[in-house]
Amino acid sequence: MAKHHHPLGIDIGGSGIKGAPVDLDAGAFAQDRLRIATPEESTPDAVADVVARIADHFEQHTGDSPIGVTVPAVVTRGLVRTAANIDKTWIGTDAAALLSSRLNRPVAVVNDADAAGVAELTYGAARNVDGLVLLATLGTGIGSALLNHGRLIPNSELGHLEIDGVDAEKRASSNARDVEDLSWDEWAQRLQHYFAHVENLLSPDLIVVGGGVSKHAEHYLPLLHLRAPIVPAQLGNSAGIVGAAWLATNETDVGRK
Repeated sequence: MAKHHHPLGIDIGGSGIKGAPVDLDAGAFAQDRLRIATPEESTPDAVADVVARIADHFEQHTGDSPIGVTVPAVVTRGLVRTAANIDKTWIGTDAAALLSSRLNRPVAVVNDADAAGVAELTYGAARNVDGLVLLATLGTGIGSALLNHGRLIPNSELGHLEIDGVDAEKRASSNARDVEDLSWDEWAQRLQHYFAHVENLLSPDLIVVGGGVSKHAEHYLPLLHLRAPIVPAQLGNSAGIVGAAWLATNETDVGRK
């Protein structure tokens, strides 16, 4: 790979598909990211067309370097197993094969929270932390990544734990706060209930909170009382793209059981 070529990270979300070449030495975008609206019918083929547009846009900066792509789903060996917040036609799709064929380049496909977790592990709040780290992304739902002694345990999906008979993310996600117009104090009570439950199950050494709402961490994290330290993510909304590019270069079989 030429020196000026960087791996491309692409983050597929419910409303937008975002991508940028990533400088893996710095853990930062090598170029300004490009965002394209997610197609209204977000089938695998329709989304692949948008991914291809982003790849074409950055071709002079990425060359034939590998591409990492995140999806909000369980992914094993490139195969999408669930579709909580994307079109149901993704279930059973070999996304890695589809995108590799479409782009004619190596493509690693990974759960979006797992990608963010790897970015925080490599460059951010979980760097050089021994033991078990839980990263939770608070957004439309709750994504999770488990990092044990520096290694990713993929597809934890802890936002879908049933607590008090309800899918946890339906009550404690950032989206739930917005929809129900909760105050920071009211939302913090729900987060306390959620994180205390997860802490009792896993006893993590550190909890990292990501997602867009992490930039407002001072409003709710000080209200939480847990055994483990709980801190905001450092890479913000760039974490998914950065982590996807890192995984495409370093660990293309992420999610292998």
